[in-house]
Amino acid sequence: MKTITLRPGKERSLQRRHPWVFESSIASGKADPGETVRVHTGDGTFAAWASYSPSSAIRLRVWSFVEAERIDRAFLERRIARAVALRARLPIASGGVRLIHGEADGLPGLIVDRYCDVMSAQFLSVGVERWKISIADALLAATGLTRLYERSDSSVRGLEGLAPHTGWLRGDGPTEVSIREHGWTLTVDVAEGHKTGFYLDQRDSRKLFADTVRQFGCKRVLNCYCYTGGFSVAALAGGAEHVTSVDSSAPALARANAHVTLNGFDPARHAVLDADVNHSMRAMLDRGERFDAIVLDPPKFAPTAAHAERAARAYKDINRLAFMLLAPGGVLFTFSCSGGISADLFHKIVAGAGLDAGVDGIVYARTGAAPDHPMTVTFPEGEYLKGLVVIKQ
Repeated sequence: MKTITLRPGKERSLQRRHPWVFESSIASGKADPGETVRVHTGDGTFAAWASYSPSSAIRLRVWSFVEAERIDRAFLERRIARAVALRARLPIASGGVRLIHGEADGLPGLIVDRYCDVMSAQFLSVGVERWKISIADALLAATGLTRLYERSDSSVRGLEGLAPHTGWLRGDGPTEVSIREHGWTLTVDVAEGHKTGFYLDQRDSRKLFADTVRQFGCKRVLNCYCYTGGFSVAALAGGAEHVTSVDSSAPALARANAHVTLNGFDPARHAVLDADVNHSMRAMLDRGERFDAIVLDPPKFAPTAAHAERAARAYKDINRLAFMLLAPGGVLFTFSCSGGISADLFHKIVAGAGLDAGVDGIVYARTGAAPDHPMTVTFPEGEYLKGLVVIKQ
């Protein structure tokens, strides 16, 4: 077993059970991509077992802090079985479930979502890439499923020195599946959809949006960065008279329209706009349009803290426009999925947007990822999705 030795003082994050070690913290030692290494502090004390990534700034991703543990096939089977068992205990009102959530489940770089009888997986680090065959077998054993599709096409793999890869790992057949969520029917294509196919992390926020639209009697709704229309269906289910869905993906908008029809709503109550959100909101302001509820669920503007300043300007601008488009008493559901934007910073950005728009608002709720996307107390970076529900005064 190869050994990686840390620089003096750099063991503190591991002592706090943080699962990442950066390149600058390493004094000596090398290994092959994805190889399990023994991590020592500067004085030779055992600190952790980790996978080694020679290409990434995150040079080590911790498997275990227990010296007696062995990182082998049985270890992976235990971790996967534990994660699947946890989800079985959660009250999830959907056929779509996040089964494995990377570091939070002790499997750094592995994301696995279940869509009814199909699993969709992302192998985003060299550590889990090295164990791909064993992980696939363990997933099937833990779930009793027979179909597993790989969606390892994220740009993050490039940072690990890995090429993109997609296709069936186990089984085959159609890649489109229907799931039920809060009584709604939504379709997912694990081969073509974003991430693993869909954004399961917003499940609870979609239900909250439906309830809020109903409670506040919101009639006109604007859903920005709508993807396949999950929030649009929620708005119609909540009693909205008309929903406008904006996105720059024609295929996503086509599926959003299909979801409206699939759930029994009148297509005349839903309009799609294939356009840039920022430009569209400005044009709506110029036309004097107003909405009772607006959703802002943009893509990741700040993948790391280094991008935070530029991202903050983008978040502030779209939130300012949204505040101006809201009718008095209207409701804004605004989100950031950027790991580089903390919940505190996001609140300040939204507050600044309101100030620039000349309006104030009441924070009605704070939201985050659904509970099958857990965050551990030792890995605060896991809190990537932040949301605020604001009532315009």
